[in-house]
Amino acid sequence: MRKLFFVIICFCFTPFQSCDDGDIITIELDFGNTFKHCGDKNLVLYKTKDDPSESLSLKLTGVTINDLLQVDENGTFEKTYNISTTNPFNYRTYSNTKLPSGLFCQDVPDSDVVITNDRMSTSGKADITTLFVEDDDDGVPAELEDRNNNGNLEDDDTDGDGLPDYIDADDDGDNVLTKLELGLEEGDPFSEAQDTDSDGIPDYLDDDDDGDGVKTRDEENQTQDRNPTNDRTQNDVGPDYLNPEVLTTVPATAYRGHLIKKFYDIRMVLRDIDIEILAADEYDFGKLDTSGFPDDLKGRVVTPNFP
Repeated sequence: MRKLFFVIICFCFTPFQSCDDGDIITIELDFGNTFKHCGDKNLVLYKTKDDPSESLSLKLTGVTINDLLQVDENGTFEKTYNISTTNPFNYRTYSNTKLPSGLFCQDVPDSDVVITNDRMSTSGKADITTLFVEDDDDGVPAELEDRNNNGNLEDDDTDGDGLPDYIDADDDGDNVLTKLELGLEEGDPFSEAQDTDSDGIPDYLDDDDDGDGVKTRDEENQTQDRNPTNDRTQNDVGPDYLNPEVLTTVPATAYRGHLIKKFYDIRMVLRDIDIEILAADEYDFGKLDTSGFPDDLKGRVVTPNFP
């Protein structure tokens, strides 16, 4: 949990606590490590909590979420926004026991929400950084897909389909997804990855998993669907591509589609904010929760050209 400590110099009665002139008290705002966003034209970055109900929010006028995704050739975006009257930062408290999920995202404010305290900072800085990566999410860490051991993931393409292994969901091009060929339990080292024919090449990098001379992608029956895992001549043995006794061959004519996942790591740090009696030199606002992104920002499907 991210904890924000504010020092309050109290010169009069405040909503937080009554005190004598010059007294110094400290309150703690305990929010989570992530924040959310909404707004089509004016971006609002916010986090809320219950018990007690509070919120922190920053409005960026004329900024959209897509502006934060404009990464450079290195997959990074960095920009500092000025907190001002048009880009205010607010700390609010509420009388509600629980806040609605769409607190900042509704066109018409929820009439049941009652703000009991609203403190605004119109000065300070908001440093926003975005890191963007694509990955096949195949269960193999990207650093292990640098098969040439040269620090360059782009030149590692085991099956020669034009997709580097780190964004290729089927590294060996056998139409069986890599994540289905690992055969690993949680915590197992990759040196113990499944190797059906014991040829020293793990199945996820082997285009003939059972070593019967027929490529895995060609071990389908007449109802070819680019998926050898559902073709079983002997049900008690397993799929044909793992059964060296079955040599049925139906030449593949296409690769199956690949889902390349997109990952955005968007973080914000606030500096020199001043909310009347609340002040902080720096506050790590956390990481943006991107689970609500539309599908086109979560990934793309690619079908490589078949040789």
